[in-house]
Amino acid sequence: MHATPSTLEATFEALSRELALIVTHDGRIDWADSRAQQHGLRAATNLGAAVVPGCEDKWTDLLRKAAEEPVTAWEVALVLGGKPVTVSFSARPVDGRVALLGSLLSQDYADSLHEAARSVHEIVTLNRQLARQKTRLEESNKAIRALHAELEQHADRLRTSAEIKSRLVAGVSHEFRTPLHSILGLSRLLLSASDGPLNEEQQTQVAFIRDSAEELSRMINDMLDLSRLDAGNLPIRAARFALRDFWAALRGTMRPLVRDEKAVELVFEPAPEVELETDQGKLGQILRNLIANALKFTERGVVRVSARLVDGDDLRVVVEDTGIGIAPEDQARVFEEFVQIDGALQHAATGTGLGLPLARKLAGALGGRIELESTPGVGSSFCLTIPLEHAEIDAFRQLELAARTPDPTRAPVLVVEDDRTSVFVYERYLSMAGFQVLPARTTEDARTILKTVRPSAILLDVMLEREDTWTFLADVKRDPATNDIPVLVCTVMNRESRARALGADEFWLKPVDEDKLIRKLQTLAAGRGAKVLVVDDEPAARYLIKKFLESTPYQLLEAADGSTGVQLARSERPDVILLDFLLENMTAFDVIDQLKADPRTRPIPVIIVTSHALPVEERQRLAESTEAILSKEHLSRELAINRIRDALRHAGIRERSPGERGGA
Repeated sequence: MHATPSTLEATFEALSRELALIVTHDGRIDWADSRAQQHGLRAATNLGAAVVPGCEDKWTDLLRKAAEEPVTAWEVALVLGGKPVTVSFSARPVDGRVALLGSLLSQDYADSLHEAARSVHEIVTLNRQLARQKTRLEESNKAIRALHAELEQHADRLRTSAEIKSRLVAGVSHEFRTPLHSILGLSRLLLSASDGPLNEEQQTQVAFIRDSAEELSRMINDMLDLSRLDAGNLPIRAARFALRDFWAALRGTMRPLVRDEKAVELVFEPAPEVELETDQGKLGQILRNLIANALKFTERGVVRVSARLVDGDDLRVVVEDTGIGIAPEDQARVFEEFVQIDGALQHAATGTGLGLPLARKLAGALGGRIELESTPGVGSSFCLTIPLEHAEIDAFRQLELAARTPDPTRAPVLVVEDDRTSVFVYERYLSMAGFQVLPARTTEDARTILKTVRPSAILLDVMLEREDTWTFLADVKRDPATNDIPVLVCTVMNRESRARALGADEFWLKPVDEDKLIRKLQTLAAGRGAKVLVVDDEPAARYLIKKFLESTPYQLLEAADGSTGVQLARSERPDVILLDFLLENMTAFDVIDQLKADPRTRPIPVIIVTSHALPVEERQRLAESTEAILSKEHLSRELAINRIRDALRHAGIRERSPGERGGA
């Protein structure tokens, strides 16, 4: 049965539309409703003639597609009543022809569509540009990473080279010292005439041997000190002493170096009545180098040494001479290692060019500086300025004073370490993690502290200078009052077998990973089964995990939201956190960011427990900062306990058996 035009017209009239047409496959109009006719579209005319030039292909495609299947929202620009109009057509095949239902779009709307199309085109173009830019950035990033890796390799090679140099200097210097000491001892023995007198010529020869050996010994000592300074291994041994006493000893030491007292006069001006608290040995080493250098390059005149206070807190020592002086272009070079300035007197004077570089580095180690003023042919003035009290002294004193007042909210940790810098490092990150550091620079200090305070743990460096730390370790583990205090040996030498044999609970080589140390101390200080914090806003989920952990040594803490969970983590410092991915007003990412931003909670391992199917990107991101991701759907008691144990093991926390004794 074929539909007639009148039937189709009645059908179209029942629809809400603006114009309706029936056309053949080539675009000839078979029928047009009254609205279409008002726009000049009449039967027997070709609708393609009304298509705006440039849109012919779009019109042809519409007819082709509509002859086979329904088409909607197909926009074509037509010229109706002499004006271009955009018409949105819906079409479908009807009895070998095409029925069109068209809606005329207002010009504003059409313009908006064109503007949107233009914007889409611009966005597509911009996306292509961004894609190209992204590709270039990725290539640049790869190049930067490759360069960074190359720089790291170069830095590693430099560090290795510096370490080899340091070891070589130290090893060779120590090997040289043994025969040198023999030469010095034998030459002094010969000059003492204990086995018979030497004739005058022999005494001169042996004296030359002794002087050369002493010069070589000084050079080796300087090389060792420079090597230690470069490696940062030269400890500061600050002590209180009077400047007057130091001044008198220095004067007595330097007077024998004056070769001709008639030609050169060594004058020590009276020193002020003041006490210093710094490294007396290093201060003496600096001034001996400066005075010896002045005497060496002064043929006639005076070498004058004076001292005075400046700004009330600094000591300024000036070594002036009337020697040959130093040209302005050479004044910076004299502080370089193994550098000697050309000149007749310089070549005549013996030396290695290490004295002034060593003096400047030692001054820096004491918190001071050396300044030089010199005029060729007139003389030189070396000015040493150092603080009366070394900076480490005051900082360490404040730390010791704070340690005398126990803080009940912090677990005490006894740190037996003679290097103040290492103590400061321990104090900085352990205090941030909730511990109170009790410093002891000697085993005697440590024993005194143990009489009044029972620490949660002891950090022990077994390489204390001039200290029998092995005996201290054995005594701590032998004494019933202290044998259950965990001792963590942290040192630079690998003596693990001996430390373990004497009872050390842990042995770590320096530098110690701070997160690992904090995790270990937190467990030792707790002295109980591991704490597990569950952060989930579903009561049923928290209840389920609570039932899973029944009859286990784990202590359960609960939080119903992320903020409470973070607060509990800071105050209770749990060993493991079970965290729901999606909380009220927060996600796991928000909670993890807050945990990682706080040194107290950063080391705590986190296990994600979620009922959501996570996108690959989020799962990968979570995997970088958590121990595991568990699905609530498949969560079981065995799975929960196994993942908690894995997290504790990865964190370096040993679980205690029920019969095992807890710490203090």
